[in-house]
Amino acid sequence: MDYQQTLDYLYSQLPMFSRIGAAAYKEDLHNTIELCNSINNPQHHFKSIHIAGTNGKGSTSHMLAAILQQNGYKTGLYTSPHIKNFGERIRINGEMINEQFVIDFVEKTKEISDRIKPSFFELTVAMAFDYFSHEKVDIAIIETGLGGRLDSTNVITPILSIITNIGFDHVNLLGDTISKIAFEKAGIIKNNIPVIIGEYNIESKPVFIEKAKQTKSEILFAQHIYNVINLKYNNDFLLLEVSNNENNIIENIELDLNGTYQAKNIGAVLCAETKLIELGFKLTKENKKLALANVKKLTGIKGRWDILQQNPTIIADVAHNKDGISQLLYQLINNYSNSKLHFILGFVSDKDVDAVLALFPKNACYYFTNAHIPRALPYEELIQKAAKTGLNGFGYSNVNEAINTAKNLANSNDVIIICGSFFIISEII
Repeated sequence: MDYQQTLDYLYSQLPMFSRIGAAAYKEDLHNTIELCNSINNPQHHFKSIHIAGTNGKGSTSHMLAAILQQNGYKTGLYTSPHIKNFGERIRINGEMINEQFVIDFVEKTKEISDRIKPSFFELTVAMAFDYFSHEKVDIAIIETGLGGRLDSTNVITPILSIITNIGFDHVNLLGDTISKIAFEKAGIIKNNIPVIIGEYNIESKPVFIEKAKQTKSEILFAQHIYNVINLKYNNDFLLLEVSNNENNIIENIELDLNGTYQAKNIGAVLCAETKLIELGFKLTKENKKLALANVKKLTGIKGRWDILQQNPTIIADVAHNKDGISQLLYQLINNYSNSKLHFILGFVSDKDVDAVLALFPKNACYYFTNAHIPRALPYEELIQKAAKTGLNGFGYSNVNEAINTAKNLANSNDVIIICGSFFIISEII
């Protein structure tokens, strides 16, 4: 098989959660363990950091990868889903996985894949581990796909675990309360391995504390240590003034991931930096500042408050659940209060779309669409759901048609926002 044929096999022959949803979710680690056993357990051959959370885990992963990379470490990065290119999932120092390695890996695991029928995610996790081992990375940042306890990535023994936050998402698989979801995310906490909690609330905190006690793990709550005392947003950077409550030092950070919701992630990143230094990593303040100002360039991250053009301003963001959309709307209201808003929305069918739609302003313009995957909520159904919450607009068969219509109707000082799903963003031309 050539590279495209290999990708076609991965996408079509293996159950893929991003396409079909819960039917692709495997509630155990047996397949991942068997796959890794068959390739000499590459996950044990490199140092790693494991990151879980409802929102922010992707941004946090990329920020940490940028810092390590800028400090001279050969840094692997495994994240999901990808937006444009399969290789976005598996990177070393920002460079996507070698295409020939993908071909060879699928070929060498074909026999066991035919026998155990792994999901797309299970196979690509093993692929990432094998690649990082083969390339002898100094460290790899591993982002969970869904949950933590039963996530395929949870076969590693990291040097550090991070849980960014807990919110309602994938409740059909992870549980319908914050404490149940926290329990699943806390499953990445390992014996005697320190864990950083980016955010907590009254329901999630005791779950994390109990798990850390069971595993004898040092637990650090980032919001106890770091506090964002000021932030300024512009089209290029988020300017953060961050106070360290332990030593009263105030640090000014310029971050090119300029969604203001990154203020919720920066504390966990700074906590991780401190812990990594304690663990022997040579990280300088100067390189950290350079890294955080160039995360997009260093890692290739996409879909986090990406400004695609000006006049009118067009913003693409992968916010797709209640917490993520709330943060996105907060930034819009606070920074574009004098602009007319145009929302291009598309969701997947297994989200609580009604609860998310209820957050949107009634006085904006709406363009409803859907991604071209089986899991997508058809735009005709989205129109009906939106109308029940007082949001009215027209439907479009693809996101680019919706964008072109919005551009034609918008004035130069209007703002067009595309959000609701990774898969809507991925189809933007």
